[in-house]
Order: sequence, then C-alpha cells, then structure tokens
Amino acid sequence: MRRVLSSWWAVACLACASLLASQALAKEAVPLAQEPEVEARLVKIAEELRCMVCQNESLASSHAELAEDLRREVRGLIKEGKNDDQVKEFLVARYGDYVLYRPEVKPLTWLLWFGPFLLFLIAVMGLLRYLRQRRQAMPAPAPLSDAERARAEQLLKD
Repeated sequence: MRRVLSSWWAVACLACASLLASQALAKEAVPLAQEPEVEARLVKIAEELRCMVCQNESLASSHAELAEDLRREVRGLIKEGKNDDQVKEFLVARYGDYVLYRPEVKPLTWLLWFGPFLLFLIAVMGLLRYLRQRRQAMPAPAPLSDAERARAEQLLKD
C-alpha cells in the first residue's frame, strides 16, 4: 500500500512540475492585424501551407517561431498587394513544393502524390510472393499408416 501511495505521489509531483513548466514557457497571444481583410486572407492562405518545423500542422495552427515569421512574411506580401497565388509562389520558390499541403501534380511532385500508393503496391506484391513461396515450401502431409489410422480411430472413439 505504501509503495502504491508513493507512486501516486511521484506522478502527482511530475504532473504539477509539467504544468508549471508549460505555464512558464507560454507566450502571449499574437495580436491580429489592424485590417480584418488582411487577417482573413492570411488565415485562408496559412491553412493551405505546411509549417516547415512541425511538418504535420498547417501554418495557421502552428506555434513555432518559424511559423510566426512566415505568417508575418505572408501578411507583408498581402499588404504589398500580392494575390494568393503570388504569395504561394513566393513561398514555394523559397521552401519548395513541400510547403504546400496540396502541391500541384507535376513531374517534380509525382513522388509526393504517388509514392504512398507505390509503396503500398510493392508491399502487397512482396506479401503475395512471400505467401506463395511459403506455400510451395510446405511439405505435403505424409499418409497415415494402418497402425496410425487405427490409433486415431481408437482415440476418436474414446
């Protein structure tokens, strides 16, 4: 009982320490742009872009410092009068097609688009080949002798 209580106490202490550390590292919310139109376009564009640090989050939802810098850069491009496609082209020129969540289908991005399907197809073909080889390698069951057959029938009767 004492061991269980000390374990729970250790978990509670770790949880409190984690909470305090996250509170200490929390940042202040970034203020919205003065113009709501600019901010709306920024959010729309940023949802279609990938955070280069997190890589599985959109630029709009990322809290990484690079994401904040990129949002600031996008906001500046919007204020310069560039349209959405020009902003995306600027970022693609700077970071490559990977910055887009849905990159264009072109020879340079075929691997991004078709790579997962190709890997799946290769895995299925490998599995089928393995199963076929395994089936061919299994020896045929040997026929039972008369003594073994009689023994099996005796066991089934009992």
